[in-house]
Amino acid sequence: MIKGFKEFILRGNVIDLAVAVVIGAAFTAIVSAIVNGIFNPLIAAIFDAEDLSNAFQVQIGASTLQFGLVLAAIIQFLLVAVVVYFVFVLPINHLKKVSFFKSKQSPAEEVVAETPPTDLELLAEIRDLLAAQQSATTVPSISNQAPAGPPWPNE
Repeated sequence: MIKGFKEFILRGNVIDLAVAVVIGAAFTAIVSAIVNGIFNPLIAAIFDAEDLSNAFQVQIGASTLQFGLVLAAIIQFLLVAVVVYFVFVLPINHLKKVSFFKSKQSPAEEVVAETPPTDLELLAEIRDLLAAQQSATTVPSISNQAPAGPPWPNE
């Protein structure tokens, strides 16, 4: 049981995941600071409120609906998604594509898109293979001359 746990911990995926969680926590702090320090005051100034969480409040009896708070969370989510995509996903996908093409071909070769053969090309290839197979198995023609010597060496 301990051996299995040790293998699980030492796998690269677990370490990568731990690093991602730590970086994600630090990144969340940065995005929260941007939203709370820049976007919330700007939007709150537009709607004459202290901050975004106090904007768009609707009073229903003793309860208060805070649409501004939801809007702030949506803005924060969109900022995180944009930054993650443009800072992490897009460059990594580009690097993967470049390394894939480098491993597939030498630098002198051009990138040629392989298109699948058409039905006619496949049928012509099958016809040629069958013709070659049939000519290899045909019986040689019989000549008028008798063979020189017995057909079997032990006779």
